[in-house]
Amino acid sequence: MRSWVRAVAAIAVSAVSALVLPGPASADERQLQGVLPLREAVAQLTVADENREGYERDKFKHWIDADGDGCSTRAEVLLEEAVEAPEITGRCTITGGLWYSFYDDTYVDNPRSLDIDHMVPLAEAWDSGTYDWSPERRRDYANNLDEAVALWAVTGRSNRSKADRDVREWLPPHEPAVCSYITAWGTVKTRWGLTVDQAEQEMLTARAADCPNVPITTQPVA
Repeated sequence: MRSWVRAVAAIAVSAVSALVLPGPASADERQLQGVLPLREAVAQLTVADENREGYERDKFKHWIDADGDGCSTRAEVLLEEAVEAPEITGRCTITGGLWYSFYDDTYVDNPRSLDIDHMVPLAEAWDSGTYDWSPERRRDYANNLDEAVALWAVTGRSNRSKADRDVREWLPPHEPAVCSYITAWGTVKTRWGLTVDQAEQEMLTARAADCPNVPITTQPVA
């Protein structure tokens, strides 16, 4: 299950687990273990200028049906994040159900009213390093179901408000969601080795200082 409540709960459990890691470890060793405190993870992100040249959304193939069960990535996220399970008919047609959009603290009972948001938007990911990736790697990024905080079912209005802006330009309007959002952003950037620009780094650093220093738990993609 990938609802924001469960994702945040997983972060809390990881924080407890991190307290019992045996012996001291370097930052590199902790990163290989998939456990790095938020502020340290933010500090380790590579700072580089952004590069939007050549960006086209179609260069990220989505939504695919990776496991061939008839449900696209969009449908998989809806099914996993449902607060109340929807009905599924035919080739993964979803009706009914209930979802919680944590960006704006809103419950939604119509799946058609929901967008699936990339935590780090595709254009921002392009700016941050995916411009020289293979089409297959960009496809994997755009359909990343293996990372619990990479894709979110949110209201269309909050997704349109966010658009392709990074954390220095947009944060969830629901203030209690901000720390979870910052942690998820840092997790995705760490997992995929994406860079940050100077202003983004400064915002992440400032915001992370006011958030619980929970460990982000992700393995960098080979």
